[in-house]
Amino acid sequence: MEFNDYRALGFTTLQNGLIAYYPQLGISDAELILIIQLEAFSQRGESFPSNEKIAANTNLSVSDVGNLIQRLIERNYLTIEQMTDSQDKIGNKYSLNKLYNALDHYIDQNVLIKDKKKDKTVSVANNLENNPLNYLSRKVEVEFGRYLSPIEREEIAQWLSVDHYAPELIELALREAVLSHAYSLKYIDRVLLNWQRHSLKTTDEVERFLKRNR
Repeated sequence: MEFNDYRALGFTTLQNGLIAYYPQLGISDAELILIIQLEAFSQRGESFPSNEKIAANTNLSVSDVGNLIQRLIERNYLTIEQMTDSQDKIGNKYSLNKLYNALDHYIDQNVLIKDKKKDKTVSVANNLENNPLNYLSRKVEVEFGRYLSPIEREEIAQWLSVDHYAPELIELALREAVLSHAYSLKYIDRVLLNWQRHSLKTTDEVERFLKRNR
């Protein structure tokens, strides 16, 4: 089969925000696979697929699917609601509305940052291919060897949207923190403030400054 043959199977629409931020919502990779399957079934008109059908489309067992569904329900990301079909028959359907409400809230709190100085909301780029917030957050997580908290991600977002530090400068400040074995955002913030006091705005200016002061 060629690509155009696979097109006959259809496509599933999924929010980029979910792909980018599901770890911050505490959603595991297996739970994301389940969510994708629920979306795929729903968008094909099947809103309450059996655990067996879901498992058949994944590497998960029927028992795994049941456990994942229960976990999402317990965390208020997934609900089972009653519905009436076109023939007035009452049935059940899965709803992910509460998950997307939680995602919207997370993005509002951590990606759409309020600039208190100007009393307005500024947006950090939100696509997966060119998202400095995502890139820098992952970079910091790799260097620190741990996941960032929502508050820490918000601090990085503020560096970008409120303080208007260039992503390249933040990355250089991260490098300085690692070289000094100071694995904290507070240290990175002090480095950035120091460069700001010296009116350093480009990576070339910072590199020259560092060479003079080492």
